[in-house]
Amino acid sequence: MAYQIDLSGRVALVTGASSGLGTQFAKTLAQAGAGVVLAARRIERLKTLRAEIESEGGDAHVVGLDVTDPQSIAAAVAHAETEMGAIDILVNNSGVSTTQKLTDVTPDDYDYVMDTNTRGAFFVAQAVAKRMIARSKGQAPGTFTGGRIVNVASMAGLRPLGQIGVYAMSKAAVVHMTKAMALEWGRYGINVNALCPGYIDTEINHHHWQTEAGQKLIQMLPRRRVGKPADLDVSLMMLCANESHFVNGAVIAVDDGFGA
Repeated sequence: MAYQIDLSGRVALVTGASSGLGTQFAKTLAQAGAGVVLAARRIERLKTLRAEIESEGGDAHVVGLDVTDPQSIAAAVAHAETEMGAIDILVNNSGVSTTQKLTDVTPDDYDYVMDTNTRGAFFVAQAVAKRMIARSKGQAPGTFTGGRIVNVASMAGLRPLGQIGVYAMSKAAVVHMTKAMALEWGRYGINVNALCPGYIDTEINHHHWQTEAGQKLIQMLPRRRVGKPADLDVSLMMLCANESHFVNGAVIAVDDGFGA
């Protein structure tokens, strides 16, 4: 049986859309018919992505966003809804990391990771959810047929890894945050789930896989390979689909078996 997910008429906000997984997520949602709001700090890169999406028949809008700044979050969400309509889907993807032993982590290192990955993700989701809840109560304009929030965590949030301990801690918090949001917001027709990618080859880490350390890590993986951003498409689409109304509070590992 063939099955096609159609997101026509839906508006999706993708944070961290200027590179890596965020770029792939935005393209995938646009190809499924969603109007996509591309959000990040690097505006020029977003404009390039918008042009690419529009050249393929998609609909995209660019908005500047610094998830560590509450005022930036509020302005970006308001601007997105003014330009494209009420947000139906949030892909909460912004993230950063440092590589160091826990004994070498400084307060600035800690805040750098936590402010984006945990605090930033929380307040972006909160800003979008408040608007979704108002629509579900009939207190804001627009027809509400259910919201989807996908928090992009990591398999490191399920299985701590050496040298990126603070990152793992931040993503473990995102996993628990997802469950708390699902519990509170499900009654309003908002489904909140977490996607936990494994090792994915992106422009940020591509050079690493060619190094001796990268090759050594690959040999430790269950099938001795790293994934591609497109390997997350199916899981993302399932969580964003209108039909996934019974999937709430799920934590889905897409890591090729690494965390098994």
